[in-house]
Amino acid sequence: MLVKTVNGHTQVIGEGWHQKPGLAHAEVNAIQNAKTNGHDPQGATAYVTLEPCSHVGKTPPCAQGLIEAGVSKVICAMTDPNPQVSGRGIEMLRESGVTVECGLMESEALALNPGFVKRMNAGLPRVTAKIAVSVDGRTAMASGESQWITGPEARAQVQRLRAQSGAVITGSGTVLYDNPSMNVRDTTMLGDPYFEQPIRVVVDSKHQVTPNAKIFQGQGQCWLVSASKRDDTFNNKVLVQQVKANDAGYADLEALLRQLAESGVNDVLIEAGSELLGAFLAKGLVDELQVFMAPKLLGSAARAMAHLPFEQMSQAIELELKDVRQIGQDLQLTYNRVD
Repeated sequence: MLVKTVNGHTQVIGEGWHQKPGLAHAEVNAIQNAKTNGHDPQGATAYVTLEPCSHVGKTPPCAQGLIEAGVSKVICAMTDPNPQVSGRGIEMLRESGVTVECGLMESEALALNPGFVKRMNAGLPRVTAKIAVSVDGRTAMASGESQWITGPEARAQVQRLRAQSGAVITGSGTVLYDNPSMNVRDTTMLGDPYFEQPIRVVVDSKHQVTPNAKIFQGQGQCWLVSASKRDDTFNNKVLVQQVKANDAGYADLEALLRQLAESGVNDVLIEAGSELLGAFLAKGLVDELQVFMAPKLLGSAARAMAHLPFEQMSQAIELELKDVRQIGQDLQLTYNRVD
């Protein structure tokens, strides 16, 4: 946001946001917006949530753009955790005579983009697990039948969770039994010119999934992941990925997440059965649980939410309840992992 005193009145002369990787960043868009509105950015103050970048990536450096536009002051909420920037943007601005202040509403800025911050600091994306359960904590009947536990309003909310994610991970069991598309189908989102389908990732260590599965059809990239080389032929949008094996010979899940982070994925959504979900939880790789609880009882023979064969209370995974809301007849419960 660019602010300037015009005719004795302080006003916003330009606003901008980063619409999509590879396109202009917020600062450049705000400068262009000001010019489109008939304002000269010379002498303006720029308010930004993240330190202006200082390097040439997919776009030119924003710090240089602000300098060339004649901005006199920059107030940024937080420094950029990206090691390619990390203070260099602020330094570039100050060396050019631009006044810079940093730290205003820093906690709010951090909360805006936790996936990016985690990827920069830890080399891992932020992981959210979505689970639809009955009141008695069951996700499917003993036969595997699970459609539909929750109502249409909750399923619409899941569409939004997918749209906010860079990748959606599921397991071979879910693909074999449910044959889901696992894509975003909300027409409102599909009409957004900046929207891209998340990468659909299938973990298939036993090489059970076949090329005709619905998850590999439709728009968007797919990854098929296992710990060993496979010779199947898939269509050209399916990237067959081999990751290192864990001690049991299955795909190492942390290695998979690191590969997604290296591909630029900030946020991952897990929609998987109890075995794969339990494996992610047991490794401490899930940051947030989104539990959609339906007003149903599926009974003691139905499948549990996650395969976690604990025997002692000391093994329990502690969660912090962050939010509760009613979605139709269901409850949406948001939990964070307690480190």
